[in-house]
Amino acid sequence: MDFETICEKSKAFSKKPPNDVYLEFYGLYKQVHSGDVNIEKPADAEGAAKYEAWLSRKGLSVDAAKAAYIVLYEKYAPLYGEV
Repeated sequence: MDFETICEKSKAFSKKPPNDVYLEFYGLYKQVHSGDVNIEKPADAEGAAKYEAWLSRKGLSVDAAKAAYIVLYEKYAPLYGEV
């Protein structure tokens, strides 16, 4: 499966992953689509957590971030299932 298909499948898990798992996906997704962090750290807790997840992927190439996202999906798909 390609990256875009995996993204759609990860959004359609039958069970909602915990926040730490969601943030792993989020950080990689942002790195693929926006590159390195290019915003100020938000003041609110949710925004700050997303920012930190994205920042943790700083320097990762688009291809490496896509590959890591796919590996992450393959790890969690059996746990959270598909619709």
